[in-house]
Amino acid sequence: MKIFFCKISLPLFLIVFMYEANGQMNAPDSIKIDSLKKVLQIQKEDTNKVNTLNALSAELSYNSDHLKALEFANKALGLAKKIKSKRSLAQSYQVLAMCFTNNENIPESLRYLYSALKLFEELGDKNRSADCLSTIGFNYYASEGYNQGLNAFFDALKIYNQIGVDNFYRAICYIYIANIYRIQANYDEALKYDSLGLKISLVKGLKHAAANAYITMGDILSSKINSSQLNKTKNEQKSSLREALKNYLNALNDFKDSRDIGGITESYQHVSEIYIRLHQFKEAQIYADSSFFVANQIHTNDGLGKSNLLQASIDSAESNFGRAYEHYKLYILHRDSLINEETTRKSLLTKFQYEAEKKEAVDKAEQDRKDAEQKRYRNQQYFIIAGLGILVLAILTVALIQFRNNKQKQKANLVIIQQKQKVETTLEELKSTQAQLIQSEKMASLGELTAGIAHEIQNPLNFVNNFSEVNKELLLEMKDEIDKGNINEVKSIADDLISNQEKINHHGQRADAIVKGMMQHSQQSKGLKEPANINALADEYLRLSYHGMRAKDKDFNAIIKTDFDENIGKINIIPQDIGRVLLNLYNNAFYACAERSRSSVNEKKGSINQEGFQNLLGFNYEPTVTVQTKKLNDKIEIKVSDNGNGIAKNIVDKIFQPFFTTKPTGQGTGLGLSLSYDIIKAHGGELKVETKEGEGSEFIIQLPVI
Repeated sequence: MKIFFCKISLPLFLIVFMYEANGQMNAPDSIKIDSLKKVLQIQKEDTNKVNTLNALSAELSYNSDHLKALEFANKALGLAKKIKSKRSLAQSYQVLAMCFTNNENIPESLRYLYSALKLFEELGDKNRSADCLSTIGFNYYASEGYNQGLNAFFDALKIYNQIGVDNFYRAICYIYIANIYRIQANYDEALKYDSLGLKISLVKGLKHAAANAYITMGDILSSKINSSQLNKTKNEQKSSLREALKNYLNALNDFKDSRDIGGITESYQHVSEIYIRLHQFKEAQIYADSSFFVANQIHTNDGLGKSNLLQASIDSAESNFGRAYEHYKLYILHRDSLINEETTRKSLLTKFQYEAEKKEAVDKAEQDRKDAEQKRYRNQQYFIIAGLGILVLAILTVALIQFRNNKQKQKANLVIIQQKQKVETTLEELKSTQAQLIQSEKMASLGELTAGIAHEIQNPLNFVNNFSEVNKELLLEMKDEIDKGNINEVKSIADDLISNQEKINHHGQRADAIVKGMMQHSQQSKGLKEPANINALADEYLRLSYHGMRAKDKDFNAIIKTDFDENIGKINIIPQDIGRVLLNLYNNAFYACAERSRSSVNEKKGSINQEGFQNLLGFNYEPTVTVQTKKLNDKIEIKVSDNGNGIAKNIVDKIFQPFFTTKPTGQGTGLGLSLSYDIIKAHGGELKVETKEGEGSEFIIQLPVI
């Protein structure tokens, strides 16, 4: 059985070149991330902070935390625009492109790369311009645009030759030119360019680039054997296979030195595959087991799937067809899981980009509102104090005049009347100013709503604009292909145009849905009580909260238990308000369970061995949220329980206070429980909490039946 493996994975390349190009491959990951976060806290908003944000984004990408990486890259871009630094802006575009390439969003990556290239060219920075071109070449390579990739790589090499630079990017250009020629079966050119890339890597001590050169060399030799094996003797084939094996083993050593777990796994798989072809099944089994062990440690469906495919090949070669079939089924399972993971990850990335833009707009609007509120409050205080001061001064003046000028009563009374008129005038001015402040706040709220809608629809509009630009380029290409008479290419471009038009329509409908949703959201509740089924309401918002939590964290799972009293029937409530309370309590419960799950995992990561990794996701703790309804005479009781970390005794009395929260900065406003408490009180009910630190919490709602 012949086994094929893909070239180095798409995200790995962009992560690695950022590191190896800057000599940052050897620092401990968690220490560097924590260090960069501490530096951010004390830095001013200047180019240094932009550089730190970009470095943190690259670190997080290297550790496969792609959503966080994108978050910090967006912050860097925003700050670069704010301080109006062209170089910082170009570097931020480059890092954002890395994030999108690592998430296989090639159109977005190319858009940011071309923006960065334009700025670097304006700055006269040839080195960075060449780096951008090499990255553009890789993006085309990854999306099978081989001719465009070759053009970009050769343009980059032309600049490197002009400025006399031998770096990681230049080595990678040679290596991927070799890969393209290998794919095109031009093996002599492939060997030539890969040798150039390997030479630079060895001279400059670029371990990771050298590892890729060795892997490519092995792939070229292996592909060359496949294309000409009918013209070679068995000894010649074995000799070529052993030469490929030598290169794969060299790659394995360099990947180990670079701490690249993905590269190590891939090298183990290549070595095992070569031993299978040499019929040395004992050695093949050793490297297949090593591949499975490392893949199981990092728990990647890609690595586990390929390892099972290797094992199936070994079992098949040794006539153990039952085991081969079982391993092949596991390979199919992991392959399908990998496809599902990629789909989910891309969906989460798009959602995150949308949420990031939305959060930025909401945070700005909220800050503007708070500033306006504080200003209005201060102005009210100033006017009230001024009015009271004037009033007190008037009274004192009148008393003094009466005391000292008893005989001039008429004159004193006249003064009193004048002071009274002055106070009344001041009060009128206060009322007028207060009305102006209220009107100003209404206009500010209207402006915030308008800004929110604008930011909401900006993301789908960006997609529409981007795909429209791409369609324009495709139409220009179609005209060229029509002139050439290349009908097949014209049809291919037409298919792309149809696909892009469908995406434009999809995002246009998405923008329309956002506008309608915002309009519905802005409609206030009538505030009228009506008969409602409390059990149905509790169940509906429970599912809504759980799926919302799952959308934010795909690894989160929880056990949901319900115990609804069917004798409750319908009670008079404001459904929207009670639903809001339930949703807040459910969200808090799931958040508490998620926090305890994460702390449990972190406690177990002290030492890593095979048994530890196998049990890493199987702790005794099972996140559980329980909802119970019950009729108690003239009251309805709703209990929401979780087995999270509970609430500390010293803060349990504060949780219903406005703006008090235990969540990290940016994850909670501290208004949820306060508003929930007020809503329940307005219904004539009561909201209580019972908690035990380390074991969980239970919130109890009691509502009157009437």
